[in-house]
Amino acid sequence: MAKKEKKVPPVDIENSAASTEEIMRKYDRESAIRIWTGAWGIIVKIVLAVFSLYCIYSTLYSTADMPIRLSAFLGLIIIMGYLTYPSSKKIVKENYIPWYDFLLMILGAGAFFYYCFNYMTIVKTITSASAILNQPNPWFYYALGIAAVISLAELCRRCVGIPILCVVGALLVYTFVSMSGNNQTFLQVFGRVIYTLFYGTSGLMATPIQVCLKFIAVFIIFGAFLERTGISSFFIDLANSVAGSASGGPAKVAVISSALCGMVSGSSVGNTVTTGSVTIPMMKRTGYKPEFAGAVEAASSTGGQIMPPIMGAAAFLMAEYIGAPYGQIVVWAILPAVLYFFGIFIAVHLEAKKLGLKGIPRTELPSFLKLQRYVYLLLPLIVLIYLVATNTRSLQYSASIAILLAILVSFPGEIKRSKEAAAAATDKKPSVVGLTLKETGSMILNSLEAGGRGCITVAVACSMAGVIAGCITVTGLASKLITSIVAVSKSIPYPGLGLFIALFLTMLCCIVLGMGVPTTANYCIMASTTAPILITLGIPKIAAHFFVFYFGIVADITPPVALAAYAGSAIAKSNPMKTGVNATKLAIAAFIVPYIFAYTPTMLLLDQGVLNAIQIIITSILGIFGVAASLNGFVFTKVAWPIRILFALGGLTLLVPTTLTDIIGLAVVLGLLLLQYVLSRRKTGSTPAAA
Repeated sequence: MAKKEKKVPPVDIENSAASTEEIMRKYDRESAIRIWTGAWGIIVKIVLAVFSLYCIYSTLYSTADMPIRLSAFLGLIIIMGYLTYPSSKKIVKENYIPWYDFLLMILGAGAFFYYCFNYMTIVKTITSASAILNQPNPWFYYALGIAAVISLAELCRRCVGIPILCVVGALLVYTFVSMSGNNQTFLQVFGRVIYTLFYGTSGLMATPIQVCLKFIAVFIIFGAFLERTGISSFFIDLANSVAGSASGGPAKVAVISSALCGMVSGSSVGNTVTTGSVTIPMMKRTGYKPEFAGAVEAASSTGGQIMPPIMGAAAFLMAEYIGAPYGQIVVWAILPAVLYFFGIFIAVHLEAKKLGLKGIPRTELPSFLKLQRYVYLLLPLIVLIYLVATNTRSLQYSASIAILLAILVSFPGEIKRSKEAAAAATDKKPSVVGLTLKETGSMILNSLEAGGRGCITVAVACSMAGVIAGCITVTGLASKLITSIVAVSKSIPYPGLGLFIALFLTMLCCIVLGMGVPTTANYCIMASTTAPILITLGIPKIAAHFFVFYFGIVADITPPVALAAYAGSAIAKSNPMKTGVNATKLAIAAFIVPYIFAYTPTMLLLDQGVLNAIQIIITSILGIFGVAASLNGFVFTKVAWPIRILFALGGLTLLVPTTLTDIIGLAVVLGLLLLQYVLSRRKTGSTPAAA
C-alpha cells in the first residue's frame, strides 16, 4: 500500500513575524532603537522625515562648499543618531533619553555646526596643525575636534558595532606612537592628529562621507520608499510561483526571493529576518534541518548584496569609484553572482534529494499569471537602471525620480490595503476605495522617516572609514603595508604563492572591517582602505574592487561574528555556530571566485569574445557544481570521501579559466558524475532520482 504523502502544513506568518522585531533588535544594530510614543513619537518621526528632505535637497540643489555641507550633515547625523539609538539594546524605556546622551549630542553636533557656520574663518586661520597652536585659544579648537570624534565614535558603537571601532582605536594608537619621534612634543603630535581628523579633508570628512552625502543618502531614501510599495512580498510570491513545487521547494524559494529582496535592501541581517520569517519555517516543515534552513536564508540574503543590477546600491557607487560605466559594472558582476547563487541552489537541491523532500502543492502556490498584474512594482527600479545606464541623468537625480515613481506605484497597494481594512471593519465590500490625503501623507512620512534613520548607520560607518583612511595617510602606513606585502611576495620563490598570501591577508582585513556594516558603507570602507593595496600589487582595478567588496559582504556569514547567520539561527531555533558554518559552506563560491578573478580577471568577462565568454560561463558553473557536490556529499547517491575530494579538485580546476584546466576539470567532474550514476543504479536496481 502506497504511503500517504504528508502534506506540508502552512506557515503561521503572524506567529512567525511576532518575534521578528525581537530578533532584529538582537542581531541588527540598526533595529535596536529607542521607543518613542505619543507626541514624542510624532516629533521624532517628523524630525527624521525633515532630515531626509534635507539630504535630498543638499544632494540635488545645494551649492555650498563641500566642508560646509559635510559638517552640517554630520551635525544632523549626531542629533538623529542619539535620538534614535540608546547606549544599550536593553534600554527599552519609552520616551526616555538620559542626560549623558543629551550631553554627547549637544557637544558633538555643536562642534560640527560651529565648523559649518564659521567655515570661512576656520579655513583662513587654521591652515595646518601648527596654526592651531598660534590661535589665542588653541584648546577651544582642540575641544571641538575631540567632541566631534568622541560623539561619532560612541554613536558608531551603538549603531554599527565594536569591530570597526577596534580598528580605529588601534590605528589612532599607532598614529600617536609613529608621530611621537622627530623631536615633536605631545601637543604638536596631538594637534596634528586633531587637524587631520577634524579640520582636514582626510579624516571624518574624507571621501567615504562625501560619497555618502552625494550618493548613498538618496539611495537609502529610495530604498525606504521602494520597501513600502510591497515589492518584497511580490518577490517572495514570484519565487514561490517559480520554484515552490520543486523538490525541496521552500529552500529554493528562499534562495530566489532573498536574492531579489537582498539586491534592493542593502542589509544582510535585515533581509534575513524579513524574508526568513516566512521561508525558514517553510523549510523546516518541509524537512530541512534547522541549521541548514537558517543557513540557506542567511547565505542567500547576504548574496543579494552582490546581485546585479542593484547590488544594494553598491553598483552605482562602484561606477563612481572606478570611473567605469554603470552598464559595464553590471556585466562584470553577472557571472560571479550567478556562480554564487548556483552554488547555493545546487546545494539545497542535493540536500533535498538526499533527504527525499517534496515541494509545496501547486494548489497552495500563487499563480504566475495573477502575479503579472503586480509587475508595475518594478517600474521604479527599471527607470532608475535605465537613467543611470544611459547617462540620461546623474545618479542623484535618477534616484530622486525613482523615489517619485515609488510613491506612485505604491498607491494601488495602499488602495488594496485600505479596501481590505474597510472590508474587515464593516464585514462587507466598501462602496468607496482609495487613498485619503491622510493615508497618502502617512505613507510618505513613514518612508521619509525610515530613510532618515537608514542614513544614520551608513553615515557613521563612512565617517569612521574616513578616520581609518586619515590615520593610514598621515602615518604613511599604506605605503609601508604595500612595501611589506610586495617584499613578502617577492621573497617567496613562487610568485603565485606570494600573491595568494597578500590576497589572504587582505581577505581577513575585509572580513574584520565588514562586520555588521551595511552594504554601501561596507563598499566605501573597502574601496578606501584595502582596494588600493591590491591595485598596487598589479591586480586590475575592477578585480581589486570586486575582491574587497565580496569579502566585506561575506563577513555577515563568516564565524565567529556572523550576524546574518545568527539572525537566521534565531528564527530557525538552531545552533548559531553550526548555522554559521553551514552558511559559509553554502556560500563557498564567494570565498573561491574572488581569488580566481584576482589571478585571472577573465572570469569578470573582461574584453572576452562571445565563444570564450560562453566557455568560461559553462565551465565555471560546472566547477561550482563539483565543489557543491563535494561539500554536500550526495549526487544520485552518497559520495565517498575520496570521491568528494576528487569532485572538489575537479570543480576548482574548472573554475580556473584556461583551456587546459577546463579539459582536465571536465574529464574529472563528468567522469565522477557517471560513476555516481552507475553506483546508484547498482544500489537501487532502478533509475535513481535525478541530481
